[in-house]
Amino acid sequence: MADAQRQASALGLFERWLSLWVALAIAAGLMLGNLLPEVFAALAALEYASVNLVVALLIWAMIFPMMVAVDFASLRDIGQKPKGLVLTIVVNWLVKPFTMAGLAVLFFEVVFADLIAPADAQQYIAGLILLGAAPCTAMVFVWSQMTRGDPAYTLVQVSVNDVIMIFAFAPIVAFLLGITDIAVPWETLLLSTVLYVVVPLLAGAFTRRYLLTRSAGNTDAVIRFTSSLKPVSVLGLLLTVVLLFGFQGEVIVSRPLLIGLIAVPIVLQSYGIFFATYAAAWAWRVPFPIAAPCALIGTSNFFELAVAVAIGLFGLGSGAALATVVGVLVEVPVMLSLVAIANRTQRSFDHRARPDRTSSKA
Repeated sequence: MADAQRQASALGLFERWLSLWVALAIAAGLMLGNLLPEVFAALAALEYASVNLVVALLIWAMIFPMMVAVDFASLRDIGQKPKGLVLTIVVNWLVKPFTMAGLAVLFFEVVFADLIAPADAQQYIAGLILLGAAPCTAMVFVWSQMTRGDPAYTLVQVSVNDVIMIFAFAPIVAFLLGITDIAVPWETLLLSTVLYVVVPLLAGAFTRRYLLTRSAGNTDAVIRFTSSLKPVSVLGLLLTVVLLFGFQGEVIVSRPLLIGLIAVPIVLQSYGIFFATYAAAWAWRVPFPIAAPCALIGTSNFFELAVAVAIGLFGLGSGAALATVVGVLVEVPVMLSLVAIANRTQRSFDHRARPDRTSSKA
């Protein structure tokens, strides 16, 4: 328990000001994209099998430390407190991808139909579908810690989500892209899933099991290792954003309201999923230390994966890639507001919970 608690570290300088760093990276990308278009064109040409090699390297820099933090040994405790886990699975895999797709279609084919060309709208819908189908992995521990959540249980939820993601991400994305009349490049989708989920997850598990915990005998080595890689992960994220907005520079400068339009369904989805999950947890008498992280996990996104797959499927300069990056910009302020709401409403859970029952069934 103590080791898991330490994984859920408090917000550091980067996490606290993530929206600011991303905004600065966006500004840098826009400026460089307009000043040095030939450089970005050369970077775009560095690809193999629809995978941009530069972006693939940066995405790996972001994802690998997160995968090392996943402890598959925690899965043996999966049946001890099923309620919170059931809510997490249902929300992340049976609700969230479909509500995000529905909101994307509603706004970009109906509400914003007169503001955005149909071809562009399809791209933004695709990007939002990718966001909705990628549940959060790394920042979950931060949100859990800020609500004084159960760290060991959060670790179980993350591990289960990652295992499900291997098998469910590609089929769900393909299905939603198909019903929205967007062409499904199956080979590229499967390649992206293997490249950005399966391979880093296996590499992370190998590193954790055979290079870190074996010598230390506990998770202290994992914490030190992932902390040492944090600057690399941060740099990977920011450079990816610079590249994405460098390729989108001309479009965004000519249409400054575009970011706001893309953000609308993301914000509505985030608050809707949180309150639906939070209310379900309250009605089911799930204790607050499990209920709050459960609702926040369903709200947050694995935006690193979404960005990588959007680039692989549709290209660096695509509207789909842009939509996933807007998710990065929106996520932190929204999540901080939801953390505040959860902390202020904890008493309603404390008054309703029945310790003699929820301790074994939550």
